[in-house]
Amino acid sequence: MSWKASERLMDTIRHYASFPATGVSLRQMVQFGEKPSTGTLFRASQFLAEELPIRLAHRVQELQTLPDGLNEMPSVKKVADWYAQSFEEITTLPRPQLPKDVRTRLMKSTRIAGKGALLSEATPNPSIDEGQYRSSWTGNGNGNGNGVAKARFPAARRYFAMVDDVGDWPPELQLYNMRFGQTLHRIKRRHDSVVTTMAQGILEYKRKRQRMQIDHNIQSFLDRFYMSRIGIRMLIGQHIALTDQGHFRDPSYVGIICTKTYVKDLAQEAIENARFVCEDHYGLFEAPKIQLVCDPKLNFMYVPGHLSHMLFETLKNSLRAVVETHGQDKQEFPVTKVIVAEGKEDITIKISDEGGGIPRSAIPLVWTYMYTTVDRTPNLDPDFDKSDFKAPMAGFGYGLPISRLYARYFGGDLKLISMEGYGTDVYMHLNRLSSSSEPLQ
Repeated sequence: MSWKASERLMDTIRHYASFPATGVSLRQMVQFGEKPSTGTLFRASQFLAEELPIRLAHRVQELQTLPDGLNEMPSVKKVADWYAQSFEEITTLPRPQLPKDVRTRLMKSTRIAGKGALLSEATPNPSIDEGQYRSSWTGNGNGNGNGVAKARFPAARRYFAMVDDVGDWPPELQLYNMRFGQTLHRIKRRHDSVVTTMAQGILEYKRKRQRMQIDHNIQSFLDRFYMSRIGIRMLIGQHIALTDQGHFRDPSYVGIICTKTYVKDLAQEAIENARFVCEDHYGLFEAPKIQLVCDPKLNFMYVPGHLSHMLFETLKNSLRAVVETHGQDKQEFPVTKVIVAEGKEDITIKISDEGGGIPRSAIPLVWTYMYTTVDRTPNLDPDFDKSDFKAPMAGFGYGLPISRLYARYFGGDLKLISMEGYGTDVYMHLNRLSSSSEPLQ
C-alpha cells in the first residue's frame, strides 16, 4: 500500500514552511564534529530534528505549487510524497523525557580548547546574491500554534554547541541518538533517486506540453530544488558519518568532510573514471588522454564526494566533445589538460579541451537542465535508482548545472569560456576559506 499524506500532516508542513532555514558553514561542521560524544550528538540531533523538517517543508510546499501543471506530473508528485513522508518520520520520532539536571547540562556549552563556547560564525556566501536560491514562496504560518513555534525556533538556532562531556549520559540519550541515526539512514535511502526522478518529471512535462526547452521559472526552481537537496544530504550525511565514526576513525575525516583533501589523488581518480566511461560508451580502444598538472602535496578542507562529482562530470563533457568533434575512428586525439592552481582564497582547477568549443549564443543553454531534444532524451527507467547521479555518457544535460551548484554550495563557482572552432575551458573555483554559509533556499 502506498503512503499518503494526511490533511493534518499538510497543515503541519505549511506551518513549518513559514520558518526560515539556518545556514551552517563547512568550518562549523568540522569544529563541531571533532569529538562527537553522546551529549554533543544529541544536541546535533535536536538541531536537525528542527532544521530538516523546515527544509523539507519548504520543498513540499514549492513542489505542490509549481506552475503550468508541472506539479501534476506523476514523478513530481512522487518526489513531493517522499519529502512529506520524511518530514513525518522526523517530526513524529518521540523525544526522550529527560530529568531537569540532564537538560541543564545539555544546555551548558563547553569551551573548546580555550576558544570560548561558540564556534566561528558563518560568513555570507561570496558566490551567490542575497536570497538567490531562496524559495519564491514565503508563508507566515496559518495562525494555529504560531506562539508555540516561536518558542521552539528561536531566531538563530545553533547547529553547533559542544556539550560538557565529563561523566556519563543516561541511556535514553544513546537510544535516541541511535533511533535518530536510523531514521536519517532511511530518509537518505528514500531520497537517493530524487535527481533522476525529478528529471523524469521534467521529461513528462516536456512531452505533455510538447516543449523542447524549459522556461526560466522552472530553471530557477530546479536550481533552488537541487541546491536545497545538496544541503539536506550534506547535513544528513554528516550526521550519519559522525554517529558511525566511533568505530573506524580516519584522523583526517570529520564525518564526510576531509580536512586534508588531496586534489591530485581525487583528480587522478576522476580522470580514470571519465576515460573508462568514455571508452565504454564509444567502444574506443583508448579514450583521449588527459594531462594533469598539480602539486601532489596540495590539500585543503573539503567534501571529497562533491569534488569527485564535479571533476567527473566536467571531464566527461570534455571527452565527449573531443571524441564527437574529431570522430570516433581518429587514431590520435588532442590531449585535454587539467591544471590546478593554489591561491590564498581559492583553489582553481582549469579543464581545457580541444573539443571544438560552443557557439557563444549557446553558452547560456549549457547551464539549463535537460538541454537535450525531446526525441533524443533517453527515457529513464522508473527503477533507475543509481545511488547518486552518475548518468551515462550522454547524460540528461545535468552535469554542468549541478556541478556549478556543488561549487557554489561552499562558496566556490564554476565558469566556462569557449573558443568556437577550437575548444572550451572550464574553471572550477573552490573556496578554501570554508567559513561561508550554505546558500539557503
